[in-house]
Amino acid sequence: MSTWNSRGLRGSTLEDLINRTNDKYRESGLALIQKIPTPITPITIDKEHRHITLAYFDQKSTVDYIGAVQGIPVCFDAKESNTDTFRLQNIHEHQVLFMKDFEKQGGIAFFLIYYTAKEIYYYLPFRHLLPFWERAQNGGRKSFRFEELDPSYTLPKKNGVFVSYLDMIQKDLDERD
Repeated sequence: MSTWNSRGLRGSTLEDLINRTNDKYRESGLALIQKIPTPITPITIDKEHRHITLAYFDQKSTVDYIGAVQGIPVCFDAKESNTDTFRLQNIHEHQVLFMKDFEKQGGIAFFLIYYTAKEIYYYLPFRHLLPFWERAQNGGRKSFRFEELDPSYTLPKKNGVFVSYLDMIQKDLDERD
């Protein structure tokens, strides 16, 4: 049984920015992406009954977001890294299996990683994660460095859009053809 406490809120700023971006995309008719809540069972609730202070996860979650962009199914997970090295322990095997199956069904799976020290948002296509994942599974390094990533997948800064990932989905699609 996994338990939850406030350390789980580390990515909440990133998720808030992604949620705002998704609202803009929906309002513009470009995409419909929803945040998937992680199912929890509360254990401790404060005296005002407004805040859960301790809970356990009911089941493993799959990804943070799922939806459609111009009719294309997409799913992705949001991650943060405060160093140039991203530890693969932040990605779980059940997420990798879900994303693999999602792509087999014709969808696009990816990770949005915010490198906080660099203030860079990065789009990591699922297929680009796999070599790092397999390297770790075969006894190799259990992380990847920012320098190992394709710099062309760095998210552009755009006015009015917080985490502008639609252009990268198009790039991802173009590279598959």
